[in-house]
Amino acid sequence: MVDSPENIIVDDVMIREVASAELPGSRDEVLEILKTKHISGVPIVKNGELLGIVTRTDLLKNREEEQIALIMTRNPVTISPGKSIAEAARLILENNIRRLPVVENNKLSGILTIADIIGAMAKMNITTPISDYLVNHVVSVWSETPISVVGAIMELADVKAVPILDSNMALVGVASDKDLIGASIIEDRTEVSNMSSGSDDDAWTWESMRDTMSLYYSVSKIKLPSYPVKDIIKFKGEPETVVSSSQVSESAKKMRRKRLDQIPVITSSRNLLGLLRDKDLLKAII
Repeated sequence: MVDSPENIIVDDVMIREVASAELPGSRDEVLEILKTKHISGVPIVKNGELLGIVTRTDLLKNREEEQIALIMTRNPVTISPGKSIAEAARLILENNIRRLPVVENNKLSGILTIADIIGAMAKMNITTPISDYLVNHVVSVWSETPISVVGAIMELADVKAVPILDSNMALVGVASDKDLIGASIIEDRTEVSNMSSGSDDDAWTWESMRDTMSLYYSVSKIKLPSYPVKDIIKFKGEPETVVSSSQVSESAKKMRRKRLDQIPVITSSRNLLGLLRDKDLLKAII
């Protein structure tokens, strides 16, 4: 018998060994966890109690901030281990998030991600076509676009992934926020600010005659490289795709097996039709 979403509880599919960071901590520590663990968010705890969460998006939007406490989202939406994955999916969609920290007795006991729910859906027999959940309005970029520009486009469009098209409009891959974080570097530099200590306000006073003071300060920033976005997807091989008639569980199985957050939907002539996001696929169990 195939389990229904109402019969599968969070405790059955959640991740128990959670990669987290303690307060006080550094942004670089969180960035290293995101890169090495290949995850999209890091819970922030103190003495086992959940205080917040830092995601890839948080880092990309606050590239010059180093204090975790100023970057993290405080009081994140949580769930208890006894709730169903259907309830978890509803919370994720309503709050536009990608993960739910699992809290029991005020302590972090695990985390449930969209990928975990997708894994459960892959074992069901949901035969509904994915066309019901397809995003047709897709932001795509040219393969020669610099990664730094792709990052800006994704931030302005508020998307976490973009299909990559070559000069012939053929699909060559998909770049996600995970790819951008993986390609990012920490840039440390010293900047100077010249401050006048003169007492007069005469705009015509020669600069050489005024008393000046140079203030030097260091800036640490997450930087995206300027090489073409095609360079971060060239080792991925042929992109995984589906067609609009593909079934929900079939597509969920492919996404789970390849660890994909999204998958391009193509026509019979292999033209890009849209993008199937794992979050939209959750609607099938609500």
